Amino acid sequence: MFEGIHDRWEGQGLPGDPWPFLAMCSIGRLHHMMKKALEGHLKEHGLTRTGYFLLTTLALTGTGRARLTTLSRMLMMHPTSVTLTVDQLRRAGLVTRTPHPRDRRAALVQITDAGRDVTRAVNAALEAPGGPLAALDGHHREIFEALQPARLGLGDDEL
Repeated sequence: MFEGIHDRWEGQGLPGDPWPFLAMCSIGRLHHMMKKALEGHLKEHGLTRTGYFLLTTLALTGTGRARLTTLSRMLMMHPTSVTLTVDQLRRAGLVTRTPHPRDRRAALVQITDAGRDVTRAVNAALEAPGGPLAALDGHHREIFEALQPARLGLGDDEL
């Protein structure tokens, strides 16, 4: 499939090597396909992808809670998007939102027992045979580890 890519690349007068472009395209396509598979599964649980990421992030904290600003930074999302997602999850009974006890400008979001139950169900299904990511054949860790040096090299230090 990639035979002759260098010739075509050079033939178009493009400088350098085609691999940075191909790497970005490959990651983008993988992201799109995983997103599509995941979103179909999340819909069955009444979640959006952002809601799933937010709930799982909260579940991973020691206390099950975090500031809105912390969630925004960790999820690499605009604070308004995080707030809207928290509002949706709160209406569904999956999180609570309370004022921060020492910072009146901040709010704390905490996962509820129902939120933990949904998070467990979704995450268990992601590993299950026949689940939405079954095509990855259990290679989730290898994929994560293969991408880690690139992410760290570009300044991502969250995971």
